[in-house]
Amino acid sequence: MRTTMTKPVGIDLREVLNGCEFFGGDPQPVTSCCGDSRQVKPGDLFTALLGKDHDGHDYAREAVERGASAVLAERPMPIGVPTCIVEDTRQAYGRICHALAGNPTQTMQVAGVTGTYGKTTTSLLLAAILEANQHSVGILSSMGYCDGDRVNTDVMTTPTSPELARWLCAAQSNGCDHAVVEASSEGLAEHRLAGTELDLAIITNIRKAHLDKHGSVLNYRRIKARLTEHLKSTGVAVMNADDPVSQSFLTKVKRPLITFGMHSAAEVTASVLESHHGQQTILLTAGSDSIPVQTRIIGTQHVYNCLAAAAAGLVWGFDLTTIAKGLETVDLLPGRMECQSSLQSFATYIDTGVTSDSLAATLQSLRRVTPGRLMCVFSAPYQGDSLDRPLLGRVVEKYADYGVITRSDPRDEKPLETAHDILDGYDRPSQAHLLPDRARAIGWTLSEAQEGDTVLIAGRGNEQFELEGGEQAVLDDRQITRFFLDELDKKEESKRRVA
Repeated sequence: MRTTMTKPVGIDLREVLNGCEFFGGDPQPVTSCCGDSRQVKPGDLFTALLGKDHDGHDYAREAVERGASAVLAERPMPIGVPTCIVEDTRQAYGRICHALAGNPTQTMQVAGVTGTYGKTTTSLLLAAILEANQHSVGILSSMGYCDGDRVNTDVMTTPTSPELARWLCAAQSNGCDHAVVEASSEGLAEHRLAGTELDLAIITNIRKAHLDKHGSVLNYRRIKARLTEHLKSTGVAVMNADDPVSQSFLTKVKRPLITFGMHSAAEVTASVLESHHGQQTILLTAGSDSIPVQTRIIGTQHVYNCLAAAAAGLVWGFDLTTIAKGLETVDLLPGRMECQSSLQSFATYIDTGVTSDSLAATLQSLRRVTPGRLMCVFSAPYQGDSLDRPLLGRVVEKYADYGVITRSDPRDEKPLETAHDILDGYDRPSQAHLLPDRARAIGWTLSEAQEGDTVLIAGRGNEQFELEGGEQAVLDDRQITRFFLDELDKKEESKRRVA
């Protein structure tokens, strides 16, 4: 990935990278940089990045042969051009990319959002609050990037450093005075936010997750906490007072702090006034002020997402009335506790919940609005945490009346092994239903639902996957569910006409 200077004057590495050392002479002002030796152009600063399966230092000579005028590295290398030595090339790379882009976050108001659950929804809710207050906002989330002009939905949750700097620069150029950046644990681990200066660091919650990527719970927690290191001197942290891990960080954050919660003492709180299928009303309270908020998205997790976004809005000086208005405009998030409308006398929801924690919270929320049976079609990610699979089974057996275990992804070559791991969590495995074909599992469960029941289809949400058997169709749970509900609706209409 290459980053080119947007202004005619280059940057001085000594100014951008305080404390760096030079080997083989001083480089000229940098006007472009590149982290891929194959994309180097004459005059580029080549950055030797350490990856999972490669070491960029091994390709420094190739970069020089392609015309690199200098190299950014973690160790001296006699390669015929000046080498700038830093402790961590990924962090330095991010700072250089932002400097080349004109350091847009120094003059914009920027919020970073991370957490195990809720970061995408919280990001979109905060963007809605900003828009309700007549602000133009750029957003980078797992559902897409928007720079105030262009929208790109084919994205990774947190973009690479050059792409992040470029999008923020474009957002600023397009008149955005605020930006919201969703930060994944992988993005934070790889220092993709290096060079980004935040006015708000929002941590929705920190649970046990992604141990396959980060090795241990402690590493994962430390990586999530990195978000606060990007705060400006005037920045504010926004944290969940009900989350045990977040509570342990409260005394360690060296910036002003505002908390939110439903049960613990916090600056911003909320309670659920009423909840029905496809709608809930919460009472949002800050100090002596309270206001009801009506949202089409139900569930406790959504209440916390609203609280996090509201707390951020209060820090930015917005009043509760306008904050509530912004929250209420977000009535649908594809694949996230999404209620599917139909003529059927039962309710159907689609949710991305893929861990035992998130699935338990979703099922508990749906139990409160379900007079009949709670039915759940679920799966475990075939490349996910295998230790969480039995917990998924335990959760569904505890909170649902009907569990249908299916396949998460056609690429899972051992679906029965995955299902067996899930069944290990059941006290009564014979009570579970196993249908590896995901589309068939969804269709069969919907056909079994009766009046007053609720069907939850969990694990994929709007994430797409290709069909097996050489078919080219790319589907998601929403499309499959819509097809079967439409078929049931046709039958229902036919019965009504006959009657």
